[in-house]
Amino acid sequence: MLHLDDFQPVSLQDRDIFRSMQLKHPPVHSDNTFTNMVCWNHYAHYHYAIVERTPVIATTINKETSFRILAGPRHHDILKRVLILAAREGGENAFYLFGEKSREMFERRFPSVTTYPDRDFFDYVYTTADLAILSGKKYLSIRRHLNRFRSNCLYEVEAITADNLEEVREFLEKWCIWKGCDENPILGYEKGAVLFAMDHFFALDLSGLLLRVDGQVSAMAIYEILNQNTAVVHFEKALPDCPGIYKGINQETAKTLFDEARYINRESDLGVAGLQEAKLRYHPHHFVEVYYLKKDEIRV
Repeated sequence: MLHLDDFQPVSLQDRDIFRSMQLKHPPVHSDNTFTNMVCWNHYAHYHYAIVERTPVIATTINKETSFRILAGPRHHDILKRVLILAAREGGENAFYLFGEKSREMFERRFPSVTTYPDRDFFDYVYTTADLAILSGKKYLSIRRHLNRFRSNCLYEVEAITADNLEEVREFLEKWCIWKGCDENPILGYEKGAVLFAMDHFFALDLSGLLLRVDGQVSAMAIYEILNQNTAVVHFEKALPDCPGIYKGINQETAKTLFDEARYINRESDLGVAGLQEAKLRYHPHHFVEVYYLKKDEIRV
C-alpha cells in the first residue's frame, strides 16, 4: 500500500532524476515541468515518490492535497494504488489528469468514475508561426498595437545571459513594486517563483529574452523546451512605460523559438478574466486540458 511517508519534497537536487523521467515521459502540461515544481514549491509544496519506476506527484495547496502520475494512467496497478491513496489522504479534488489522452485512457479503465474539467488550469498552446508572424485579419488589432509600440519606443532585443542577469533581477523588483506583489498573496508567490528561476537560471537550463528601452530592461520572458515539438513560456513581464510592450516581448520570443518549436505553450489563465481575454485574443491552436476526480467519488 502506498503511503504519504513514501513521498519526499521536490528540490533542486532532484534535477537529474526528473530530467531522466521527463526524457522517458515528456510533459504536455506546464505544471508537470521540473521548473514549475521547484519554482512554485513554496506555494504548492510538491512531493514525489517513484513507484515501480513511475513518478507520482503530490501537491498541497491551502492544506488540500492532490495526486497525479507524471507518466499518465498507463500502469493499471500503480494507478489503482495512487487512487486508493488519493481517496484516503486527498482533498476535495483528490486526483488530477493532464491532457485529453490521459482522460480517455482513465475513463476506459474506470468508466464509472466521473472526471471534471478544471478550465482555470487549461494550458493555452499556439503555433509558433502564428505568434511570430501575426498574419491575417484576426491579428489586425494586435499588429496595430505593435506598430504603435515600435513607433513610440526604440527598443533592443537581447538574450538573457550571465552578463545581464542582475539587471533582469532589478527589473523584476521594479515590476513587483509596480504590481504591488507584497500586498497581493498570489503575486507574492509569483515573485518568489520568478526570482527562484533567475537565481537558478542556468541550473534549470532556462532560456530567455529581454527588451531594452532607452538602455533599461523593460520586458523579459523566460522559457524552455517542453517536449519534442513545444516550448513553454514560464514567465513574461513588462513595465507599463511603453504601451504594447507585452505584445512586443511575445512576438520576439516567438521569433526566437521559430526554428526550435512548432508550438508555444503559454500556460493557463488561472481563472483571471483579464488574463483569459488576453490569451484568447491570440487565438490558441489548442488547449492542454486538466481534469480532476472528486475524493468522495473515487471507486477502484
